[in-house]
Amino acid sequence: MNFNFTAKLKKIEDVLVTFLDSNYSDSWKNATFSSLSPSVGSVHFDQLVQPCKNLVSLGGKRWRPLFMVLCSELSSSPAAIELAYQLTPLVEMVHTASLIHDDIEDGADMRRGKPACHITYGLDCAINAGSWLYFDAFSAIDKNVTDEKLKNEFYSLLALQLRRLHLGQAMDIYWHRNPTILPSHDEYSAMVRLKTGTLASLSAQAGLLCSSSSKDEMEYIGNLASQIGEGFQVLDDIINITTGNVGKKRGDDIVEGKKSLPVIFHLEEKPSDKNRLFCDFETASKDGIDSPCVEDAISMLLSSQCIPRAKKYAEELISDSCKKIRQRYNDCETSLQIEQLFISMLKI
Repeated sequence: MNFNFTAKLKKIEDVLVTFLDSNYSDSWKNATFSSLSPSVGSVHFDQLVQPCKNLVSLGGKRWRPLFMVLCSELSSSPAAIELAYQLTPLVEMVHTASLIHDDIEDGADMRRGKPACHITYGLDCAINAGSWLYFDAFSAIDKNVTDEKLKNEFYSLLALQLRRLHLGQAMDIYWHRNPTILPSHDEYSAMVRLKTGTLASLSAQAGLLCSSSSKDEMEYIGNLASQIGEGFQVLDDIINITTGNVGKKRGDDIVEGKKSLPVIFHLEEKPSDKNRLFCDFETASKDGIDSPCVEDAISMLLSSQCIPRAKKYAEELISDSCKKIRQRYNDCETSLQIEQLFISMLKI
């Protein structure tokens, strides 16, 4: 079966645009900030909203909010599905906030083909706007969930996943700040399931929570979603080295000193390359993306089997997780849609 997600994506986009209300209506101000002094004006709201709205407007795959909606559809409850649509900012705004901060922490200049938020708006404004957006994601719950017990469950879920996301980022920062440290495959996997897998897990669990699924069910599907998130991060690492990610320059992970899975696999196969590769990382960090060391590092990585090995690992992780979701829901139509969503994204 070939499912078309156009209508769902259109509805998600409409919700996201409305959530960041650049008209600053009274209802938006009250729901977002409660009562304010009349001296607080549009120019002040701009400092928070416009950097975030600009990044959202540049697009993105939107697979996380779509996945959230599909997980809500596993219950076949119209009310649960509608709630999931209204809560999609909970996922996408957290993702957007993380991109703003990631680019600052990684020293990245580009995002989605345009200058990164901190380049356009300034470092101070970008840090503040990104931080605000993490908290503003909670307002999606306040605006759309009336049952106090369910509201508390959403709050607890989002807060936990945010803590996990920042722990994963802390691990990643520690490794690229320490050039001689090489994480193991298991350490890398743990980091990515926190940093990237957390948002996939949040999407799945929030969708299921819309239909009041059990905690055990949410944790089971959330763990599978986290593995799917890991798989796509590995594929993203591969693209960075081979063709370059859309809207970014090829090899910027080298400049950032990322200890990605291809790097780990390469040094397992060719440990004698460690000093040269890490020297390239250090020089590229100082000289930037145009440093010859970027291409030297890439050529080293392409000389081993690290790329096909990492690709196989990622594809198996994604396909196996999708299979388990299908089996869990007896190959229902929505579980097949979830599988199609992710399998269609495997082409790199």
